[in-house]
Amino acid sequence: MRAERDALIAEIEAEAVETAGWTGRDRFAPRVIETLRKVRRERFVPDREVVRAYINAPLPIGSGQTISQPFIVALMTDLLDLRPEDRVLEVGTGSGYQAAVLAELAGAVFSIEVIPELADIAKRALAREGYGDVALRVGDGGHGWPEHAPFDAIIVTAAARDVPPALVEQLRPGGRLVIPVGAPCGDQELRVLCKGRDGRVTSRRVLPVAFVPLTGASAESHGRDR
Repeated sequence: MRAERDALIAEIEAEAVETAGWTGRDRFAPRVIETLRKVRRERFVPDREVVRAYINAPLPIGSGQTISQPFIVALMTDLLDLRPEDRVLEVGTGSGYQAAVLAELAGAVFSIEVIPELADIAKRALAREGYGDVALRVGDGGHGWPEHAPFDAIIVTAAARDVPPALVEQLRPGGRLVIPVGAPCGDQELRVLCKGRDGRVTSRRVLPVAFVPLTGASAESHGRDR
């Protein structure tokens, strides 16, 4: 599938140029692009979707969830500005593909999935592809993973109505949180939150997006508070 993968990379790079007015980035870091070339997306989708693994679109992975569009994976990963020594928290393991991408770029990856069946599938896929060191947990991602905090970077792969306070608390000063925010089936936007060395948090809107909703008790609580 090398030709399909190369075509996808070219499409991602073209879309980066097209969306630069929103994102502020007309190209992604070479490390991110090379990682997308390396990680085999077809190993993280159901058998029936393998033939579509390298189209630039989300794909169903079961339990009402999707594997994100490759361009969005590239963008969100690039926005984290990862360093090789960073500790990263992912909320929403899904198929395990994003976790594999993170594992190529960071020192330690912790990932939380609320759906046990998906967590089990992701764990096996990650192990098969050589990413067995990714720490997986079944639970409510909105609560984060306090035992392993603070994190240099946090990525949320489902849309929250509000930014979960626990995730902001678990972000190390100088760290970044990338998260889609908005109502299910409504207007959503990708945001980047940066925590300063003094603990102050700034937020920047990046791009209109469409994600499946973040689920769990914490997500429902935040929704009621709006």
